[in-house]
Amino acid sequence: MKKFAFIAAPLLVLAYGVLRLIDGLDGERGPGFAWTAGHLAFLAALALFVPIFLELRRMAGKGAFATGSVVVAFVGIAAVSVQFAIDIVVGLLSPDHASMGVRFDAIQAIPGVEFAIYGGLPLLFYVAQAALIIQLAVQRKVKVWTPILVVLDFTLPFIDLDLIPLGAICLLISFVQLSRQVGPRGAHALAA
Repeated sequence: MKKFAFIAAPLLVLAYGVLRLIDGLDGERGPGFAWTAGHLAFLAALALFVPIFLELRRMAGKGAFATGSVVVAFVGIAAVSVQFAIDIVVGLLSPDHASMGVRFDAIQAIPGVEFAIYGGLPLLFYVAQAALIIQLAVQRKVKVWTPILVVLDFTLPFIDLDLIPLGAICLLISFVQLSRQVGPRGAHALAA
């Protein structure tokens, strides 16, 4: 299951990115099949990140830093999951893109929602992921380029959300390498 998660999670993020591009071909994103399917794909990816983070913690030696990073990651996963669940519900309840905007405005106007669901807390998912991968690189348990690809995965969308598929490919390349180290034997292997 763990090896599967390392491959399936980036592929699901890639599916989300591609569906997002398809959804925007008419100049608007949501509501509709591509909106809902893309968001469901990303939610599935987030679920797979739970065993991924636990495996990264194990690979890093289960110390305080790795354990703290996983706790931070789980807070981020929860926040991003709520964000994507809201997006799905808003998409399903809205007859058109304009009415989605009205619903999103109402939700984001609730005090604390902007930070907890759309701003600050979701970033913890990415920060914790980088922290764990960098820790593994410092420990020489992953190749030097692995943290670079992982950081590219989540920084490219900050440049332009249409770069999500490219970021997902970077994540897939790094996670393929990590998937080979899953299990007790792989945790002690030094990366060249």
